[in-house]
Amino acid sequence: MPIITSIKPQKNGKRVNIYLDEEFGFGLDLENFVKLGLKVEQKLSEDEVEEIVKKAEFQKVYDKILRFASLRPRSEKEYKGWLKKHKIHESLYNKLFEKLRYLDFLDDRKFAFWWVEQRQQFRPKSKRVLQQELRIKGMDKGIIDEVLEETKVDEILAARRVIKKKKYIWERLDGYEKRVKMSNFLARNGYSWETIRKVVGIDSDL
Repeated sequence: MPIITSIKPQKNGKRVNIYLDEEFGFGLDLENFVKLGLKVEQKLSEDEVEEIVKKAEFQKVYDKILRFASLRPRSEKEYKGWLKKHKIHESLYNKLFEKLRYLDFLDDRKFAFWWVEQRQQFRPKSKRVLQQELRIKGMDKGIIDEVLEETKVDEILAARRVIKKKKYIWERLDGYEKRVKMSNFLARNGYSWETIRKVVGIDSDL
């Protein structure tokens, strides 16, 4: 049965290294270290070591995913992608997601509202493009339809803002060619022909 032969603090001051039989055994966050009451000359069974390592791994991953979550709202699919990228065992997923939901870091509906609002404010998009982006982020159709309905995306306003930002591209073109180029540009960006007709036909100052 392994014996704890020394306990040394890590450089970050938030974790300790536990040595078993004079060799490095595992790292552990201070919270679990205090809770477990580990001390030098304490004997640990292999099962106890395995359970402690699981706790240590969870806390380490949890601390990192909280930093990831704090940068901006995330979808569940984004969290899963992060966990896979960092090779985190799937057995930890449910507990991590439970913690994230409790802290209000994981809510796909709220994420979808945030995504659409950010797009409309800083990078206007058509409904079609917003639908595609939300699907890529892992949103189901019900959430997408609900969010786009409640946010009342104004496609005409969004299209006009996009055109105004890009109008320098077509400044030297004649009226007909200019309208064709603008129409094609809006079509490529997912705007309907009805919206394109209204925007290109109404904006005489473009």
